[in-house]
Amino acid sequence: MTEFTVPLFIRGDLITDDLVPFAGRLDHTFTAPDPAKYVERLPLRSPADLADLYDVTFDEILDVLTELGTALAFDTNVYIQEAFEACLVSNPMSESILRTGYVALPAMFNREQMRELADMQVGIDYLEGWVPQTLIDGREIKVRAFGARTLHIPAGNGGLVAGITVLRTALTRSDAIIKAPSNDPLTAMAIARTLNDIAPDHPITRHLAVGYWKGGDEAVEEQLYRPEHIEKIVAWGGLASVKHVTRYIQPGLELIALDPKRSATIIGPEAFDSEETLLEVAQRAACDIGAGNQEGCVNARVIYVLSGTDGTGLERANRLGELVYEAMVNLPDFISTTPKVVNKTLLENIEGSRLTEDWYRVFGGENAEGAIVVSQLDEPVHYSTMLSGRVANIVPVDSIDKVTDAVNAYTQTIGIYPESLKTRLRDRLALFGAQRFVSLGYAASVNFEIPQDAIEPVRRMCKWIVDEHCEPDRVFPLWRAPELLGGSA
Repeated sequence: MTEFTVPLFIRGDLITDDLVPFAGRLDHTFTAPDPAKYVERLPLRSPADLADLYDVTFDEILDVLTELGTALAFDTNVYIQEAFEACLVSNPMSESILRTGYVALPAMFNREQMRELADMQVGIDYLEGWVPQTLIDGREIKVRAFGARTLHIPAGNGGLVAGITVLRTALTRSDAIIKAPSNDPLTAMAIARTLNDIAPDHPITRHLAVGYWKGGDEAVEEQLYRPEHIEKIVAWGGLASVKHVTRYIQPGLELIALDPKRSATIIGPEAFDSEETLLEVAQRAACDIGAGNQEGCVNARVIYVLSGTDGTGLERANRLGELVYEAMVNLPDFISTTPKVVNKTLLENIEGSRLTEDWYRVFGGENAEGAIVVSQLDEPVHYSTMLSGRVANIVPVDSIDKVTDAVNAYTQTIGIYPESLKTRLRDRLALFGAQRFVSLGYAASVNFEIPQDAIEPVRRMCKWIVDEHCEPDRVFPLWRAPELLGGSA
């Protein structure tokens, strides 16, 4: 059992008193300030306190965030190093993969990319002031995007999620309370403490709070999850963590759910045009499966291959499975490694599949290093929802209709090869619920500037306020309706 402390950060104040123990998801414990004693201090005292965020320009916000990015360098930032060490015992991802996320964290605060994010998802003009427009009915409107009092429940699958959470709230001039996840308890805290070191009196720092409480703790949540304290909850993660939040949703309190999804892969018959092409396709598919050890919802799990299901088709699918396995176990360790945590029930199912060669071919898996299970019929394995730890299922099909049947509202990313197939399928599969189409091999190459889970989360985080100006000679005046109609009311 490994123990460490998760402080409480409330708008510049670091609290390490009144510590109580918590159990993590893996074999570790940690202590944190008793959330019940401090919950009243977490929310902003008054919405009027947001005003100081509007005393600084967008460029001044970018100045601070750019400096923050530089200060988050893994080699020199002690807070980030502590967060990394905590993840080594609390997170299922291996050391080399976790390190990759922390090393990449400063790049998230690239000035031009932050500007591009804000402009694409909101519009910098709307963040900076009132944008005018004249409508057809004659009224003149001015619209501005205001920040909100937000609560964030981020996923714990790497430091980048904590980074984008802080970034999004700062760009929108929002007040943020971040509930640290138990499997990444210190990254958001490390960012907050770094921000406090470089800009202790800046409004962005004064509008950031980070702490830990156990999800479902009614003593905390019933006090905090109220419209008078919070206007928007941004919830990532599993079904349980999102579902229990919904009980608090009411008028004035909006849920922005970045909830769990499944992803899929479609490979066209062009993959078998040559051995060279097949090797490239296998390498791309292996990356989609193995990146981050398949911990993300973007990762490939069930791979539909338009190889056909006759003898030749199965031979092709099996050959692809063999090549994907070889490519996957040879991925560099900063991308993928043998999983640190494995699902024992999944391993038992893999061994069961290995014994039924008429139904499945299994490549690898003897040492829990990951495996590729190739169906010998056009159906996924019965345990497809359990696929994890670098285990994927290749399913040969004769028709794309079989793939369409498997796409639903829980389908997030679909990696497709070749590009012509993606172009042909995207309009149809979007109707079934697919949310992101990407070139095979790029499923785990995530860009936070684009829509996520079929929404624009940064746009949703804003409150869109309208100022209308109506002149009677241009906009029909309701009080004159009787005389215009030739009578009296």
